[in-house]
Amino acid sequence: MSTPPLKHIVEAALLAAGEPLSLERLQGLFEAGQAPEREVIRQAVVELAADYEARGIELREVAGGYRIQVRAEVSPWVSRLWAERPARYSRAMLETLALIAYRQPVTRGEIEQVRGVSVSTSIIRTLEERGWIRVVGRRDVPGRPAMYATTRAFLEHFSLGSLDELPELAALQDPEQAELELDRRLPDGAGDGAAGEAPAGDDEAAPGGGDGHGTSGSRPAGGAGTPAGGADDAEQGDSGDG
Repeated sequence: MSTPPLKHIVEAALLAAGEPLSLERLQGLFEAGQAPEREVIRQAVVELAADYEARGIELREVAGGYRIQVRAEVSPWVSRLWAERPARYSRAMLETLALIAYRQPVTRGEIEQVRGVSVSTSIIRTLEERGWIRVVGRRDVPGRPAMYATTRAFLEHFSLGSLDELPELAALQDPEQAELELDRRLPDGAGDGAAGEAPAGDDEAAPGGGDGHGTSGSRPAGGAGTPAGGADDAEQGDSGDG
């Protein structure tokens, strides 16, 4: 049997994987001694991405490698293939996530100082369960509060290659700016105005109550889906984690 074109092999692998694939993993598809060079595979990826121009799917490079996904502009229609509604996130949760993304590593108390309200424990717990944030250390101040940073799964879910792709907000004082940017990257219907994972009243108290935290006392479908968060909690490496 003759060997198919490299571009066809790469395309089939990306469609079947259901998760991003790095160049190394694509090389691993071949027998020892028969794997193409990284640059040869990279060129096949570039050509494949060009093939998808002006189509309903696209090939994107994210933190974990490359993936084929549904374009954002057609996501509202494609999402109707699934009976369940997409997860919806409250404004408070998106604001909290945005502050962690832009100011990491950051403590819960520091988030509260910017938002002006206490951060609900359930919001932090939900973000950790989604695999979007993790504890990367302890601030060297009384109480040694946990410092939070985003994960590779966060980058993959929001179709980011690295944190450098977030718009610059050099002196972030208005969390709404960052919250709107993350909301824009969510699959249709997943953000703003949602019930969220936390009761609305949980995080509207004045900062300082807390519970000892802080210093202030596009769904894959056979691999070609809308971004969705992965289960990878590994460090982001050169993507800015920690």
